[in-house]
Amino acid sequence: MKHETWQAWLAAGALVVSSGASAGTLEDVQNRGHVICGVDGGLPGFSAPDDAGKIRGIDADVCYAVAAAVLGDRESVKFVPLTAKERFTALSSGEIDVLSRNTTHTLTRDASLGLNFTYYNFIDGQAFMAKKDLGVNSAKELDGARVCVQSGTTTEINLADYFRSNKMDFELVAYETSVQTREGFEGGACDVLTSDKSQLAAIRSELADPSSAQVLPETISKEPLGPVVRQGDDAWFNTVKWTLWAMMNAEELGVSSANADQMRSSEDPSVLRLLGLEGDSCQLISDKLSKDCFYQAVKQVGNYGEIYEANVGENTPLGLTRAGSPNDLWSRGGLIYAPPVR
Repeated sequence: MKHETWQAWLAAGALVVSSGASAGTLEDVQNRGHVICGVDGGLPGFSAPDDAGKIRGIDADVCYAVAAAVLGDRESVKFVPLTAKERFTALSSGEIDVLSRNTTHTLTRDASLGLNFTYYNFIDGQAFMAKKDLGVNSAKELDGARVCVQSGTTTEINLADYFRSNKMDFELVAYETSVQTREGFEGGACDVLTSDKSQLAAIRSELADPSSAQVLPETISKEPLGPVVRQGDDAWFNTVKWTLWAMMNAEELGVSSANADQMRSSEDPSVLRLLGLEGDSCQLISDKLSKDCFYQAVKQVGNYGEIYEANVGENTPLGLTRAGSPNDLWSRGGLIYAPPVR
């Protein structure tokens, strides 16, 4: 399974050379009138439909923000649900403009697929979720366990490495999607489910009885997750990357969706540059962007703290506390650190 996975990824990278993917994604998006965004589509907190069928989540909000920055309308997005195996091929071939699907930045993906990782909208790590009646309290007690996993992810590699380094055996039970993996775990096809901790929280929240499962304490990997674009298109790469960074800078500067208009009268030059009232920050990226592209993203979607709390924070079904986590701002001890807009 792992061998097939790497073959698929490398084949996806090779498509970059032959596909003739557009070198002007920003222009293509503006001419088309909407951003085509690849997402999971079934992972609560990251990208999943709400009761009205609208895609919600921290990955989806990146897409809404890019649409607001590029087109002035956050709703100008077409979402394409993709499995883990499909995602890189879809981006390389030009089927989508940006991949915002809880995707880990690794050396192999960065160096061999013809893709650029922008920055991180969630910093995660892999763990295990076990049924409480299994009677284990540590991943070190999982020798011989049947492990449910979503195929085509870094999760499989981390799983094999962890069991090998701890001289334990396991039986792999692989599925194509997050939903199928949850159903396999809940239906008894495996003893434990392994994925990123945020995904475990999302999957656990959707179990018929969430209290029947517990996340074991060990974190076995680093999983920096963020949006991805094709290589060879710097204007689009910078547009997506700086839209995300602008949302992080907005939180640092106290600019939110609620006060963005009021903050336009600020005397802080950093705020004025962010909102497009001084300098030409957006147009340094591309003269096809409006001067207020970052203002549009923050006004219409929110700053980083807003989208975190709305989608995965303590008052959501995922209940992921941000304070003290890597996803807090650097100024509060976290790892969220965006270069300045100047």
